[in-house]
Amino acid sequence: MNYVLVYLILLGGFALVFLIGKSKKKHDFIDIFWGLGFVIAAVVSFLLGSKPISGLLMTLLVILWGGRLSYYLGKRNIGKPEDFRYMAMREKWKKRFELVMFLRMYLLQFALNAIIGFPIVYVNLQDANSPNLFTWLGLLVWIAGFAFEVIGDEQLRRFKTKPDSKGKLMTTGLWAWTRHPNYFGEAVMWWGIFLISLTGDFGRVWLIFSPLLITYLLVNVSGVPMLEKKYEGRKDWEAYTKKTSKFFPVPPKG
Repeated sequence: MNYVLVYLILLGGFALVFLIGKSKKKHDFIDIFWGLGFVIAAVVSFLLGSKPISGLLMTLLVILWGGRLSYYLGKRNIGKPEDFRYMAMREKWKKRFELVMFLRMYLLQFALNAIIGFPIVYVNLQDANSPNLFTWLGLLVWIAGFAFEVIGDEQLRRFKTKPDSKGKLMTTGLWAWTRHPNYFGEAVMWWGIFLISLTGDFGRVWLIFSPLLITYLLVNVSGVPMLEKKYEGRKDWEAYTKKTSKFFPVPPKG
């Protein structure tokens, strides 16, 4: 019953954000809510569960990551025109836009949020194990991923504040090692969450579907491909892709 309650509350959150986006005629709010969705599920399940140490740790980490991501995206998007992705969808779907948006974007993101964040909910509602080596190893992995994402975002933010950066690509710092340090950092964080969720119980290895799914989505579906499509045809982009890794950080070529 607790699982049902957690996900009903999460679904209600996505429905509320849809109504806000519909009323404002601007659906960027779903991007801002993505991180907060994990926070809601984590906090609600922790309050309903047995409050294990590993669950508390994961809940705090998700609050830090989700809160920071939502703040970052909110600061970037609020007051700006609607994201080019949603503008293209409006043009494509015309009068059916709102219905298709709810079914294809909001309900889909709710489902993905629920699936990817399930290890946290599971541990909060089920765990009775004490922290062990996997707990602290997972924490170190998570910290590395979080640092990678934050540093990459900050480097990009500073680059965009320079007067001569308009229309140019960010190709230095972490962005010289991978074209998407923020996405790589996010994937690493979820692998850290997975390790924490094990807490030494290898019967939980099936929870690996969570980091596998988010990594696949970031690399092949909603992260890297959608962003890179925006730059197709640019000569500076073609030169950048030839010397910089797509996802996993490696020293730049040449």
